[in-house]
Amino acid sequence: MDYKSILENYISKACIMSVDILDDGKYGNIRIVAGNKVHQDEVKRLEGKEYTENVPYEEIFPKSLNFEDYCYRSAVLSEPHHSYIEVEDYGVWLEMYFLPLRSDKENIGYCLYIYDAKPMANAGIMSDVSPDISSRVLAACIKLHGAKNFNECIDEVILDIRNICEARRCCIVVVDEEARESLVLADSMRSGYVAARTTESMNKGFYATVESWKETLAGNASLIIKNEQDMEVIKERNPVWYKALSRNGVKTLFLFPLKYNEKLVGYIWASNFDVRHSLMIKGVMELTAFFLASRIANYQMVTRLELLSTMDILTGTKNRNAMNNRVEEFDNPVYIVPTSIGIIFADLNGLKKTNDCLGHATGDRLLKKSAAILQQVFVDEDIYRAGGDEFMIICINCTFEYVEDRLASLRKICDADQEVSFAVGFSFREGKFDIRECMAEADAKMYEDKEEYYKQYPENRYR
Repeated sequence: MDYKSILENYISKACIMSVDILDDGKYGNIRIVAGNKVHQDEVKRLEGKEYTENVPYEEIFPKSLNFEDYCYRSAVLSEPHHSYIEVEDYGVWLEMYFLPLRSDKENIGYCLYIYDAKPMANAGIMSDVSPDISSRVLAACIKLHGAKNFNECIDEVILDIRNICEARRCCIVVVDEEARESLVLADSMRSGYVAARTTESMNKGFYATVESWKETLAGNASLIIKNEQDMEVIKERNPVWYKALSRNGVKTLFLFPLKYNEKLVGYIWASNFDVRHSLMIKGVMELTAFFLASRIANYQMVTRLELLSTMDILTGTKNRNAMNNRVEEFDNPVYIVPTSIGIIFADLNGLKKTNDCLGHATGDRLLKKSAAILQQVFVDEDIYRAGGDEFMIICINCTFEYVEDRLASLRKICDADQEVSFAVGFSFREGKFDIRECMAEADAKMYEDKEEYYKQYPENRYR
């Protein structure tokens, strides 16, 4: 076959691909048989080496199971295909066409591969999909956009995706790379299937596995495992994960990263899906992952802003705004009032003297340390920074003995530390109570305790 005469008519980057057909129906080597001038120039630019013909494609392009699947379908099954993907290794979006060619050899198939690379995504190309894919993606987008309850919405979408894929299990994992943490956001399993690792266990110590997925993807936009031959790639790239998948009876798998503004938000994956619809699933997931990542990133941003609005940034406790909102809840007629309450005010002794004599940086360090001690003692309670050096703790449905025990622990830690000292006052009520009266009583007792402290240590009084 005269490949050069075929290629010379194409202005775009183009090359002829060959696929070895094995006796068991699997494919062997996939090679770049020949390439036109612009393809050869692209190889020299990207790889910095001279162009060579009739070489395994992975010597030129990054190894990709998706690329191999398209080559196989086109060269062996005589199916034309079009795809549009992001290639991280090169920082480009790649538009690809695969056109079948007649072969004069029984055990080798051929196809024409035409491609173009751009640094930015083209929305028009991304949205040019089949009616079947677009209807499924549109349904997911409507749910994501219109839902009032984010978690319920995500649960519905992940169930829809599992049903589309006819998968055994489908899961969304969100990732915080800075904190090195991962969390299962949604998990849908086929009825009757009992997973070896539950959602709860995946939230503990699963980050190492999640972190390994980036290297397993090897710069590809997705990973789709359709058979044993594909699974060998995971075995080679990620043997620890491969063993875990094998133990769980995973035969087929897809993994799509969720990215927003080039930042990794998480992953969506499904196991034991229907490989007969792998191309349709790939098309649906490529677009759905795009919208999912955007929705998750937006939810995380809003949640983070809400958290910041109620958190004291310096100490990590809740702030006065959160304290006022909490107190106002007790006036709400629909609020279930606790059977008992303990209000504690703890005022840090000597902060003004520390700030004036040693500087505000030292004072800030002392505040952080004092807050850490309170969080250590009142680990299950709400702690608020009520003012500059004053904290309030609310204990609900507790006993008088519990409050006294916690305060004894606080005094013991402060006595041993000798740097942090609190003036403390508390109020305890059972049955019907007025929270503001409790606060006033605890605050008054705290000031009495502070006066006793300065009587004992007059040298620390500083005005």
